Formats: sequence, C-alpha cells, structure tokens
Amino acid sequence: MFSRMKFFWVYGVVLLLAGCGGATVMYRGDASHSGQSNNSGLKELDKLKWKYTLPDKSYSSPIAADDKVYLGGKDGYLYALNTSDGSISWKFRTGGNIEVAVALSGGIVYLASWDGKLYAISADNGATQWTFRTKGQIYSAPTIHNGVLYFGSEDKHMYALNAETGAEVWSFKTKGGIPTSPAVKDGFVYFSSLDGFMYAVNIKSGQEQWKFRVGSRIYSSPAIGDDKLYFGSDNKRLYAVNLKTGQEVWNKKTAGRIYSSPAINDDSVIFGSGDSYIYALNKNNGKRIWEYKTDGAVLSSPTIASDIIYIGSHDHHVYAIDETGKLLWKYKTSGKVIAAPAVYAGMIMFNSIQGELYVVK
Repeated sequence: MFSRMKFFWVYGVVLLLAGCGGATVMYRGDASHSGQSNNSGLKELDKLKWKYTLPDKSYSSPIAADDKVYLGGKDGYLYALNTSDGSISWKFRTGGNIEVAVALSGGIVYLASWDGKLYAISADNGATQWTFRTKGQIYSAPTIHNGVLYFGSEDKHMYALNAETGAEVWSFKTKGGIPTSPAVKDGFVYFSSLDGFMYAVNIKSGQEQWKFRVGSRIYSSPAIGDDKLYFGSDNKRLYAVNLKTGQEVWNKKTAGRIYSSPAINDDSVIFGSGDSYIYALNKNNGKRIWEYKTDGAVLSSPTIASDIIYIGSHDHHVYAIDETGKLLWKYKTSGKVIAAPAVYAGMIMFNSIQGELYVVK
C-alpha cells in the first residue's frame, strides 16, 4: 500500500523551511485548507490597479507573497509578476499545462505540471533546485507542512517529499487518479481519489487510517474545521466527516455538482455549487445559514479575508460577500472564473479562464 525510501527515513530530519526566510503560502491558504487569508479584505472596490494577459488560457489560482504573484498557464509557463505593476519578474517553462496553484516556502516555489513533474524553483529568479517525476499528469496543488510536500498524481499515488531535497518520504497508492489538493493536520493527510474515496493517511508512516466511500468523483479539495473534514462531490452533496473515524456526520444536497473547495469561517462552511449558488452552512449540523445566487455555475473556491468571501462564477464575475450573505461588490472579467481569488497587501487578485489576471484595490 505504501513505499519508503530504501536507504534512510526522511521524515524525522526534514528542515522547517518556513524558518529559512520568505513567506509560506499555498492553495486554500494553509495546510488545513481553511480558505482563510491573513491579509485584510476590501469592503469597497476602488479601481483596477493592473491587468496582465497570458498568451493562453489559465485555470490555476494565483498565489501572492513577497511582492510577487504567481500564475500558471496552459502554455506551460509559470509567470512571476511584480505585485506593484504587473511586470514580469521571471517565467519558468515546464513540459505541460500548469492548472493548479503553486506552494511557496523558504524562498522556494513548488510547481506541479501536466508533464508529470513536481518542480522546486527559486522565488528570486526561477532557477531549478530539484525536480521529482511521477508517472502521470499532476493536477493536485501541492501542500507544504513542516518541511514535507504533499501532492497527488494521475498515476494514482499520493506523494510525500522532503521539501528541501525532493527525496521521497513515502507514497500511497489508490485505485484512481488524485485530482485534489491534500489537507494536513494533527499527523494525518486527507485527500480524495477518482476511485470515489476520501482517504486519511498517517504522515509519518504513509499508512491508511481510514477511507470514506462517496461512490462518486470528488474534485473538491477537503477543508479541515475543528474535528471535521468538509468536501463536495459530483453527486451534488457537501459532506462533513469525522476527522478521527472517517464516519459521516452530515451531508447537504444541492442542485448542482460541487467542484468548489469549501472554506471555513467561524461557525460556517462556505462553498459554491454548479446550481449557481454560493452557500453558507452551519459546520456542525449542515443547516443553511444563507445562500447567494449568481448567474452561472460556481466552480471557484472561496477565499476569506476580514470575514469577506471572495469567489468567482461562470457568469464572468468575482463576488465579494460579507459574512451575512450580503453582496458588497462584484467585478466583471473577460470570461468564466473558476480559480480561487488571492488577497495580498490591500489587493484582490483573480483570473478568468481566458488568461487575464486582474488586480483590484
């Protein structure tokens, strides 16, 4: 079920890269995938600060830190843009589409590509530090926790790598490709496979703790809130599962498929649905707190800053909604918005699938 390195046990000796300088940021905000940003949100929209147009479409979510914003494109490039004016600091080419967000820690950018490789590159200049090859496309955004990098591949494995060296700590095999970004907390990593299961795996041993059968494909990355794991599914349901036992606590059915990865805010879990609604449910019992209707499917994942929810829709808009479900503002883009917005230094950053990155303030 899992494999270890042949020559040494890596986990206990990995470096804590967050202490080596530079921010640690990743998809869904943190390793538990809360969807929370440490930056302040914008209740009022002033103006477009700048816009950058990639030469091809973009499906990945932007990640911003240390005065740069990183965005991958269908053209196989990762673009590092200066947050002040949108000028290119550097760009890095891979051999396939880049369709998920990067992770960043200790001045290193961790990048997954459809060429089957996970790259570690310098945040200063894009120079390659190391690469790790899998046997399938990678469309699982990497998660970094205590110097270990976790991500899944279409080759049906979840990988744990030493973030400093790229050496494999362990790998865990499922019966399907792994499209979601793993969440990590209290000694376990949580992720789904296209075999219809959500898994909990011990981060030290790579051994399965439990698995929860949905019986439908899961493209929604899990989020951890207190003692529960939250995720959506192709069967139109949002699930809450006990972290320790893998037993279902509750589920809530919507009228559309749920690709949106949920976010946690105080007592609520917030997500979008293919039925065009944004939902806020009580995270303890699944009861509806509020819902907001857009004019298109909501596959985008919410980002929360200062109790403001930022989320995109197929109706070409990004929405800012307060914690009561009231619309604060919305911004029209050039196309469908399926990526999660980023919040950084008084700016909101988001991209449409047409490849245009917008930075508003």
